[in-house]
Amino acid sequence: MAKRLIFLLGGARSGKSHYAESWAREHGKDVLYVATAKATDADMCQRIADHRAARPPHWQTLEAPIDTAQQITASAFTYDTLILDCITLMTSNILLDLPDSVTQTEANQAVLRAVDRLLKAQAQSDAIWLVVSNEVGMGVVPPTRLGNLYRDMLGRANQRIAERADEVLLMVAGIPWRLK
Repeated sequence: MAKRLIFLLGGARSGKSHYAESWAREHGKDVLYVATAKATDADMCQRIADHRAARPPHWQTLEAPIDTAQQITASAFTYDTLILDCITLMTSNILLDLPDSVTQTEANQAVLRAVDRLLKAQAQSDAIWLVVSNEVGMGVVPPTRLGNLYRDMLGRANQRIAERADEVLLMVAGIPWRLK
C-alpha cells in the first residue's frame, strides 16, 4: 500500500469512524488508532470504553487529546495504517485551552498550527492515514461566541486537511460520497 491521506467528513453518527475502522480492518496490518477524546464525564468515559472494546485487540492505541502531532511523532509504534479520530475533538481541546479573551484570528491560528504539525507528521510517515472530522458548517449558526469560535476553527482545519488529502469522503447515513 502506498502512503496517502484519506479525510473522512460528516455529521454526528454519519458513519465516519465506522468507515475508517472497517477500511483499516480490511487493508491495514499494523494499525495505530490515535484518540483525541478526553474523559471529562461519566458519559464520555463510557463512550471511550465502548470504542476501546470495539477495536481489534492487536491494534495499538495512542491517546493524544493535546499535542497530537508531537505524540504521534514521539510514539515508538510501528504501523502501516493510522486512524486519527478525530479533528473535531482535537479542535475542541485546543479551544478550551485558550484564554477566554482569544480572538477568532488567534483561535484559527492555534488550530491551524496544530493541523500543520499533523500534516508534517503525515508527510514524513510511510503509512496510510485515515483522518476523521465532523462537518459542522452545514447547520445553524451557533448562538454563542464560543460556538462561533469553534465552528470557524474546525471549518478552517477541515479545509486545510482536505486541501492536502489524497482522498476526501463525505459520509451521509453510512454512505461515502467521494469529494476528491
